[in-house]
Amino acid sequence: MTLAGKAQSAPLANQPLSDAAPVDGAVPGSAGAPGGASLAAVGGALARREFIRFIRQPHRLAGSIGQPMIFWLLLGAGLTPSFSAPGLEGMTYLEYFYPGVLMMMVLFASVFASITIIEDRDQGFLQGVLVAPVPRLGIVLGKVGGASLVALFQTAILLLAAPFVGLTMGWGGVVMLVLTLVLVSLGFTGLGFLFAWRMKSTSGFHAVMMVLMMPMWVLSGAFFPITGVPGWLQVIMLVNPVTHGMTILRAPFYADPASLLTSPAYLGALLVVVAWVAVCLTLAARRVGLRDRGAPVS
Repeated sequence: MTLAGKAQSAPLANQPLSDAAPVDGAVPGSAGAPGGASLAAVGGALARREFIRFIRQPHRLAGSIGQPMIFWLLLGAGLTPSFSAPGLEGMTYLEYFYPGVLMMMVLFASVFASITIIEDRDQGFLQGVLVAPVPRLGIVLGKVGGASLVALFQTAILLLAAPFVGLTMGWGGVVMLVLTLVLVSLGFTGLGFLFAWRMKSTSGFHAVMMVLMMPMWVLSGAFFPITGVPGWLQVIMLVNPVTHGMTILRAPFYADPASLLTSPAYLGALLVVVAWVAVCLTLAARRVGLRDRGAPVS
């Protein structure tokens, strides 16, 4: 190579890999650029990878389904004799706790999907995705989409038990329930994404999950009703977006879609959940787009 050729290639060699000159006019992170991938293609590929990974891990499959089932059966059987909440007379704790277990499955699916971010970074897969000419939002949507698929797969198994506790609904209710599960999964996974992105170990993320995400589930009305609790606890539960997620998750079991879509309480809870999901996904996408800079060279 001539001196002129070395001089021309030196600036490119000194650039970070993610800032390298685009090939054939492609712009890194651009969905429509030649050599790049569309947002749907990236999100679909990553979501499919998450679901296949879940199916190929029998121990994870058994644990993610078995633990909520044990919670539901043991707590439901043990607390039914003493369960008596205002306005819920005649309802067993098995029936009351059933939507809460569905929410627990969504939480677990979202947590495991967030943990795979840390695993993918350790294995080098995440770095390969980040330097590829793909939309950054596609990475986020792929992770949260995969978590939604896993959550729907898990909850579909538990939904078979609904008639045994006296819960039935028509096809319209089923559609509303599925959409609610997807919506809540997007919120949980987006929140987990924010914390897992910069964490170096899965143990650190587990600590965050126990301190933040598990209390969000416990204080959502999944475990006990919001009525009758102390005033300060009721305020915390009302501020919790998962409480409103539980409201729209329970509703299809007890009302038809037409009445729900005209109910101010249902629509208000739905608006809160949509806002929560939008904020989590937006912050997650912005976090992926930020460049991690090292210490300055002295």
